[in-house]
Amino acid sequence: MKRRFEWELICMAIQTSINGKPVALSAEPDTPLLWVIREELGLTGTKFGCGIAACGACTVHVNGEPTRSCSVPVSEVAGKSITTIEGLKSADGTLHAVQKAWISAQVPQCGYCQSGQIMAAIALIEKTGSPSDAQIDEAMTNICRCGTYPRIRKAIHAATGQAAKAAKPAEGAA
Repeated sequence: MKRRFEWELICMAIQTSINGKPVALSAEPDTPLLWVIREELGLTGTKFGCGIAACGACTVHVNGEPTRSCSVPVSEVAGKSITTIEGLKSADGTLHAVQKAWISAQVPQCGYCQSGQIMAAIALIEKTGSPSDAQIDEAMTNICRCGTYPRIRKAIHAATGQAAKAAKPAEGAA
């Protein structure tokens, strides 16, 4: 009984919004946001890759900014708006334009990193409108062990209506 009481003292109720819905999270303040998303909320589209914010598999949007959720304590998202890969679909189930482009370009190979890649791509497009190859290379720092980077670039261009540009290989690309 004493242990439960101690846990309740450490735990904090955090008010936030996940995928447009208000939620009250109950977790220790230093719990990584990723674990709260996956374990407490059951939203398993966001993946664990490295645990040190290096790979990007855990990318979500926090107030519209791409954020690697494995390294963000849940206490830091109080009052903020979080969007996960599950929150991209419209109410009628229509996929986001980037998700459609991903499917069309057959980007995924193993697929493990793809939710983080898609979240990073959407943030890039929202920031730039129609990113250049250089902007894509600079912003897309998520790791894809399967090496689908040319298809990722193609999908980003397709999602922004730059399909002709996506069809041409980038200079220096092998």
